[in-house]
Amino acid sequence: MTAQHIFEHETEIPILDLGPYLAGESGALEALAAQLRHAQENVGFYFTINHGVPRVLIEDAYEQLRLFFALPDAEKRKLAINAQRSGYVPPKSSVYVTSNVNENTKPDLNEVLLYYRERPADHLAITSGLSFHGPNQWPDPALLPDFRPAMLAYFEAAEALGHKMLAVYARALDLPADFFDRFFTDPMWTTRNAYYPGSPDAEENQFGISPHRDHGFMTLLPLSNEPGLQIRAPDGEWIAAEQVDDAIIINTGEFMNRWTNGRFIATPHRVVPPRNDRYSIALFFNPNWDSEAIPLETCTSADNPPQFEPLNIHDYLDWYIKSNFNKDGGGTRAERA
Repeated sequence: MTAQHIFEHETEIPILDLGPYLAGESGALEALAAQLRHAQENVGFYFTINHGVPRVLIEDAYEQLRLFFALPDAEKRKLAINAQRSGYVPPKSSVYVTSNVNENTKPDLNEVLLYYRERPADHLAITSGLSFHGPNQWPDPALLPDFRPAMLAYFEAAEALGHKMLAVYARALDLPADFFDRFFTDPMWTTRNAYYPGSPDAEENQFGISPHRDHGFMTLLPLSNEPGLQIRAPDGEWIAAEQVDDAIIINTGEFMNRWTNGRFIATPHRVVPPRNDRYSIALFFNPNWDSEAIPLETCTSADNPPQFEPLNIHDYLDWYIKSNFNKDGGGTRAERA
């Protein structure tokens, strides 16, 4: 089913056709930037179609996740998250206590594999032990021979889409088309590859992933065959993000919200416990680790001065993980009694 109208009250989740822009058609960049501006200032989420990421790459990646999460627990825990925060995170490791839309009190019913941009062993971020840069931990190829190549193929395609969207974001903010390029020469993108068990024994106020706002610049999420993602409408109602054929849904994170001085909305969302097993591959397309969110000149004025202090993406993500995850998830949040 193709959904054209999701929010039937104040707003809707727009559907942006990237085809003309990616084909280089005259005027397509400016037209798409205007649509993006509306989506980011009013909704915070939008569906993309004709995005250029082959469907087979998405399907292959989801199939490999299904195979991984079906492995015995002991096998998965061989990839337990390391000091650089790459690897496996077991169920009930997160509670999004930084959420400003819900008092989250119960651990989330998901398990996760965290991967980052592949970098050579002699990369400075690797040799210095900088978190969120790898090295990645991969399953035994004797067990899952196609896992690593399938995941890397999708990540590469999603990163390419992220780079292509930078000019659209820049023009939507009345900036030169190449404005963001210098911040993404070695992007600190991260991926959250999750499994949500179907029909879990959920307690009250417990979720697949609890209500929260993403941390980064933009999040790219190819739609899952199993629904569960819900987005908070401006009136407070939770709205299902219905399926749009072959779409990748994209949303703003808190870092981008700060960079735009609040202009681009970081919309709260959640995943309710699904009826059937659900998998998701979220790629958080973030700039270089030392990039600072200093409110942009086109988003400030005498009547709208800067609302946020500058901070860099690495420090922000580090705070975000430490606050919301226990030690099994790479954080420092204490377990509740």
